[in-house]
Amino acid sequence: MAQTATAWEDLFRDKVSYLSQQFSGQSRLARLLEVDRSRVSRWLRSEVPDAENRGKLEALEFVFSRLTTFLSSETAEKWVVGMNAHLANQRPIDLIRDGRIAEVIAAVEQFETGAFA
Repeated sequence: MAQTATAWEDLFRDKVSYLSQQFSGQSRLARLLEVDRSRVSRWLRSEVPDAENRGKLEALEFVFSRLTTFLSSETAEKWVVGMNAHLANQRPIDLIRDGRIAEVIAAVEQFETGAFA
């Protein structure tokens, strides 16, 4: 059964709310995604993110959720925003914003298995 537009919109509001909570608020989430803080507020109230920002939100939620299966939320947040040797000393959030999610997922897998960079 297909989701209604309202259910789909609610899903993204839930994702934005979850990520805002995990990353210490709407302002910080906006900075991480490189959008205006008012945009995040609108996503929470009534607006659906455009395709590019939906992709960023989906990717960030996926990576964060994956990390929190074996790390605390605090440590997962630090991993997402910190420099990463598995990513040639780039920050995972920067690659997520650039749509390079496969590289970030590979780095998560390497980190989880204890592989050295």
